[in-house]
Amino acid sequence: MDLTHSPLADGDRDTAGGALQGALVDLVDLSLVAKQAHWNLYGPRFRSVHLHLDEVVATARDFADQVAERAAAIGVSPDGRAATLARTSGLPEFPAGWIADDEVVGHLVEAFGAVIGRMRERIEQTDSADAVTQDLLIAVTAALEKHSWMFRAENRN
Repeated sequence: MDLTHSPLADGDRDTAGGALQGALVDLVDLSLVAKQAHWNLYGPRFRSVHLHLDEVVATARDFADQVAERAAAIGVSPDGRAATLARTSGLPEFPAGWIADDEVVGHLVEAFGAVIGRMRERIEQTDSADAVTQDLLIAVTAALEKHSWMFRAENRN
């Protein structure tokens, strides 16, 4: 069985594969950031922010799986290892320890902004390379933009 067989031309596969790998790293890291915030959150809006963070984690994990499987489907080996995340993530570093609900909201707004900006670049990059990959990236971006809007609506700063 040839796992590297791709329905795409080599250049298109490389473009789509690079976009998918970057998206995978962003989504896995976003899920980890949201879970870290979920565990260390405190403040008067604890419950609502805590529950929303679980929704973010579920969204990020679901799309990470779809993105990784799309990469595999076009003959690109997805890499979601911790070492790869540590080396290539573009998310702002989330602080260790307990963190107030207002700070969590601010950090998530910043993280969403970073990821959404890169997702939109990937949408442009895949425009002529692979419409199926582009469609997936559009769906990811739409879901992240909805979460971002909800966190921005909670942001008091």
